[in-house]
Amino acid sequence: MSGGAPKGRSSAARGRRIAEKARGPRRAPAPRPVADDPHADVGVEARLVAGLLLNAALEKRTGLDEALSQAPARDLAPPDRAFARAVAMAALRRLGEIDQILERRLQKAPPLAVMTILRIALAQTLVLETPAFAAVSTAVKLAERDPKTRPYKNLVNAVLRGVGRDGPGLTTAESNLPDWLAQRWKATYGEAALIGLALATREEPATDLTARPGVDPAELAALVEGEVLPGGTVRTGKRGDVASWPGFEAGDWWVQDAAAAVPARLLAVKAGETALDLCAAPGGKTLQLAAAGAEVVALDRSEARLKRLRQNFERMKLTAEVVAVPAEDWEDDRAFDAVLLDAPCTATGTYRRNPEVLRATRPADVAKLADVQHRLLDVAAEKVKPGGRLVYCVCSLEREEGETQIIAFLRRNPAFRTVPAVPAEVGAPDEALTAEGWLRILPSQWAERGGLDGFFAAKLERIA
Repeated sequence: MSGGAPKGRSSAARGRRIAEKARGPRRAPAPRPVADDPHADVGVEARLVAGLLLNAALEKRTGLDEALSQAPARDLAPPDRAFARAVAMAALRRLGEIDQILERRLQKAPPLAVMTILRIALAQTLVLETPAFAAVSTAVKLAERDPKTRPYKNLVNAVLRGVGRDGPGLTTAESNLPDWLAQRWKATYGEAALIGLALATREEPATDLTARPGVDPAELAALVEGEVLPGGTVRTGKRGDVASWPGFEAGDWWVQDAAAAVPARLLAVKAGETALDLCAAPGGKTLQLAAAGAEVVALDRSEARLKRLRQNFERMKLTAEVVAVPAEDWEDDRAFDAVLLDAPCTATGTYRRNPEVLRATRPADVAKLADVQHRLLDVAAEKVKPGGRLVYCVCSLEREEGETQIIAFLRRNPAFRTVPAVPAEVGAPDEALTAEGWLRILPSQWAERGGLDGFFAAKLERIA
């Protein structure tokens, strides 16, 4: 799979047309497992589950995680389940490129179940570097198992062996982006930035850790074979169960993307200050506020999502007042020194970790969520003391959810003004600073360090 910059959209568009035709009006699952076969090939079962996970992710945003918790994924041994997830994620990240390759070798789109087998096999050989004989053999076995795909087993074999023999040919990273998002991002950030954003779709991100105050990031980095990023985030290439890593049980750190750690640093709470975290779950930013010594109130509408927050606070031996209620419905007269609003958003900036957001997000979602953000900003403003601070942030790359929200907010709230950010003080890339003093972090920034999630953040002050 070649790694050049985008050079045109015709091949990508044809690949998407084949993918859309293959998808059909309804999701067609990969072949069902043979439940009672004691001789079932475990490698085939894991790849079958990878196909189910891929299609579940393409169907809806939370589909992959939901499918992982259900049979047959739940019934796999942990290593096989982890392999299935890795294959599905690789296919999601490179879906546009994989479909470009298939488009060249398919005269017409086969049924989605066949397309899924081919996508999963190419994700293994071209992204995960699985030996071709293993990927081709299991793909053919998958096709043989189901009467609906059995007639296509020779096609599967021929296509995959052809790619192995001739190579994948040139593919463009831009094809991994839906057309409507690519057009928006090009118009907003320019052609050069779009190329960087597209290239970031290919990368599996490292794991970032935020160290608890009093824990030396350099010492933590040495323990987890990582490095310290600007701002103090520790980045490691380690994989596997983070609960087994040094310092987890002791509460020395928590998992948090480097960009996600920026907004709480921007709020700059001090020990003894009062802080309100609206839309707090899953709680990484809330932990930052509490670890800094603030008296924290954490709100979220979802009790289920707050469960993880409570677990992390227990492990970190920190305290906060946690309330399960929508921010708009919270009846409390208190005002706070610092308010953090990490608003619900399209999350298009998180596609490195959650590639399914690129497929699940629709243009209408941007306007719908912008309306929610507008209302929540006004709720947050009412909770800020005179002289207090408000940080608004979203993990979206869409201007309507970031810059446009703050421009409109300042027009209707003259009691607030921007406090310009200093990137070096909060661990943000220097190029993230906007002319207004806000932060617009792109996944293509810090490419030499492995990138980071996309975020918008603005710090505002209520004039005393």
